[in-house]
Amino acid sequence: MKNKKNYLIDMDGVLISGKTIIPGANQFIENLKKNNLKFLVFTNNSLYTPKDLAYRLRGIGLDISSDLIFTSAMATALFLEKQNPKGTAYAIGESGLTSALHDIDYIITDHNPDYVVLGETKSYSQEVLTKGIRLIMSGARFVATNPDSSGPSEEGLVPACGAVAALIKEVAQVTPFFVGKPNPLMMRMALNYLGVHSEDTIIVGDRMDTDIISGVESGMETILVLSGVTREEDIDAYPYIPTRVYPSVGDIA
Repeated sequence: MKNKKNYLIDMDGVLISGKTIIPGANQFIENLKKNNLKFLVFTNNSLYTPKDLAYRLRGIGLDISSDLIFTSAMATALFLEKQNPKGTAYAIGESGLTSALHDIDYIITDHNPDYVVLGETKSYSQEVLTKGIRLIMSGARFVATNPDSSGPSEEGLVPACGAVAALIKEVAQVTPFFVGKPNPLMMRMALNYLGVHSEDTIIVGDRMDTDIISGVESGMETILVLSGVTREEDIDAYPYIPTRVYPSVGDIA
C-alpha cells in the first residue's frame, strides 16, 4: 500500500466466503481507508443490490458503503442503457439484476422483450429457463451478467451464471454476450465509476480466469489471493501470471 495506488477488489473468495469474512479482510479494508487510498469492491455476483451487499458485509464485520460496491448487474444495466435506452427485458435473476434494470427505466416483461438477461439466482426453474430460451429463439438478444461457471460458498463450489448460460446456448443455439469479468468493458466501467486510471490501479482477485486476466488485459498490476477458487498449483496452467500472489488479502501490506 506504500505505492499509493487505487484498488479494485473482488468480493467472493477475496473478502468473504459465503457468509463468512476471510481472515484479515477487515484489516485490509481499514488499511486502505487509513492510507486514503481509493478502492472499489467489484463483483460478478449479480444476486444483490449494492445496498443489500453493504448491509450483509457490515453484518460480518466489513464496513464498506454501498457507493463503493459495483456489480456485474450494474455493468449490464449500463451496457443496455447505452445500447438500447429505455428498452424491455426478460430477466432471469434476483433483486440485484431487476433493481439495476429498473434504475435505467427498463421494463421487465415476457412479452416480446428486446433482451433476455441472465444473472445469478439461487433457484433456476425449468419454467423460467424454458421461457427465456423460447424468447431468445423468437429474436430477443441474449445477454448475461458474467461467465463464471462456478463460485465459492461455505459448502464449496456452486454452479454460477456461466454454467446456466451454457445450457441456454446449447438449446437455443445463440451465444450470449457476457458483460462481467473478464470482459474489459466491466473493467473500464469500474475504473470510470471510481474515477481512476488503469496505470494507477491494482486488481485483487481469487480467479486467474476472470480477475487476473482482466487486470492483465487492462494494463493493471494484479494480485492473486489463494483464498478462493484458484489454487497455487493452478497458476502454471495459464499463459499469463499475476504480479504478486498472497495466501489472502490479510497478507497484503
